[in-house]
Parts: sequence; C-alpha cells; structure tokens
Amino acid sequence: MATLALVRCPANVLPTISRGSCSPAVLAATLAPIQQRKLHHAIIPKGKGGRSSSSGIAATVFGATGFLGRYVVNRLGRMGSQIIIPHRCDQYDLMYFRPMGDLGQIIFMEWNARNKDSIKRALEHSNVVINLVGREWETRNYRFEDVFVSIPQQLAKAAREAGITKFIHMSHLNADIRSLSKYLRNKAVGETAVRDEFPDAVIMKPSEMFGREDRFFNYYANMRWFGNAVPLIALGKKTVKQPVHVVDVAKAIMNAVRDPDANGKTYALVGPNRYLLHDLVEYIYAVAHRPFVPYPLPRPLYHYRTAS
Repeated sequence: MATLALVRCPANVLPTISRGSCSPAVLAATLAPIQQRKLHHAIIPKGKGGRSSSSGIAATVFGATGFLGRYVVNRLGRMGSQIIIPHRCDQYDLMYFRPMGDLGQIIFMEWNARNKDSIKRALEHSNVVINLVGREWETRNYRFEDVFVSIPQQLAKAAREAGITKFIHMSHLNADIRSLSKYLRNKAVGETAVRDEFPDAVIMKPSEMFGREDRFFNYYANMRWFGNAVPLIALGKKTVKQPVHVVDVAKAIMNAVRDPDANGKTYALVGPNRYLLHDLVEYIYAVAHRPFVPYPLPRPLYHYRTAS
C-alpha cells in the first residue's frame, strides 16, 4: 500500500520558480501583479448571523417606503445587511425603519428620480439593488411611463455601470403589452427596458399581495361607489384571483438576493390557492360583519376607467 507523507517546510526553504525552468507563459502569470479591489467594509461577511452581524450584503432599496418595501427592509435588517433607503418623503415617514436594523446599518438618503448623480450616489457602495418603485395611479409629475419604464431603466443602467451583479426588479403577474390596462402595459414595457439595460436582472412578478395596509382587501372593504353595493364585473364570478402574502414575496426576494443562479430569471409569485373574486369579497364583508351586496359593473365602464 502506498503511503503519502506530508512534510512541512520552513518558509525560507520553499521551492522557487527559476526563470530558466518554466515556460514564458507560466513565468508571466507568476510575475504579474495581483490587482487588489477596494472593498467596502459593509460587504465583508463577519459574525455568526443575525442583525448584529454582517451578511456581506449592502442593498439599495428604491421604493422602500411602500407596502412591500417595509417587509423587504425588515428581512434585510434581520440578516445583518447594510441598507440604503433613497426616499422623497418626510422624515416622520422613515421612523418605523429605524428599529429594523442594527445601529448604523440603515442609511437614509434623499434622491431625485430624474437626477442621474443622485441615483449613482444611492448605489455607490452597494452590491445589490432592489427596485420596488411603483404606484397604482398617475400624477401630474409622474405618469405610468415614468414610474414603470423610465425610472427602472435608469436604475438598471446605473447599476450595470457601477459593476453591481444583482439587480431585482418588481413587476406584476398580469403585465402584458397587449393588456387593455395602461398600468399593466407599462409594467410589461418596463420589464423589457430593464432586461435591455441589465440582462442578468431578476424580475419578480407577484399576483395581488395582501397583508396589513394592503391595497387589495382594503380596497374592496372600503369601496363606497354605490352606497353599500360593491361593483364587480359579472358579480366577480368569472374573475379568478390567487393572492400571495406580502411576507412570502419578501422571502422570495431574499432568496433571489442570496442565490447566484437566480440572475437573469423571471419568477411568478402566487399564493397556494385560487379563489373567485366574488368569494373573496364576500369573505371580507363577512369578517367585517357588513352586508355584501354585489353590483354587476358594466365591462365597458371598467375598461374605460383602466385604460384612461
């Protein structure tokens, strides 16, 4: 039986490579200077895990002040990540973020979506960029084309130029360029714009999200168009929904952040069960102990409202 013996040699007697005993290619590779990349201390993992350690993730979360953003920031803070939150809101709207991470791990930064230098400063020291910017209605300053196409395209371009390897973009499950909804059409165009600028981007397409302060269940619960009646197309009996909890969407984003194989993929995020919209709204009103009176909404009126 052959025996392998490992002998430890002092540092001063280690074999050296002589110029005459190796090929020029090996000699050039050996003598070439090693390029040292300057790393920010936030992306060096250390600690045993948890909010008081460093996960090695420095994430810039655009749109963090929205419904989903709060859960994403909370998950990032729990795993010991440094988080940069670009914002345009009042300081009082940022107070609930402070307990989500350890001291000094959450950094707030004012930004202007139309200022390229502001975007570059927000992701200067990050290795992960998450775009959660979105809105369900248009304003005079920000149309759907701005929110879902122009801004994500600028963020993806800035992330690519900064050498960032992980870019996560939030879209919608029903995003389709052929949709009658202007909201969903621009969502689809935004996906293509992000892919063109950042081919390895991870695109998340969730269905309707529910949770505290959501705009799905609360939308129907607070509907007051026709008194106590709830307007639904075909009484909601031909519309199928598969809602997903907002915590599950935040977990999916965390999995994509840590999984290198997720780059360049598109994920559809849905809940485990499908329901008729009529049954969901009826359940909401039963929980609220209020009478449920469905009203058949004319389809042309609905298309006019969504297309405008």
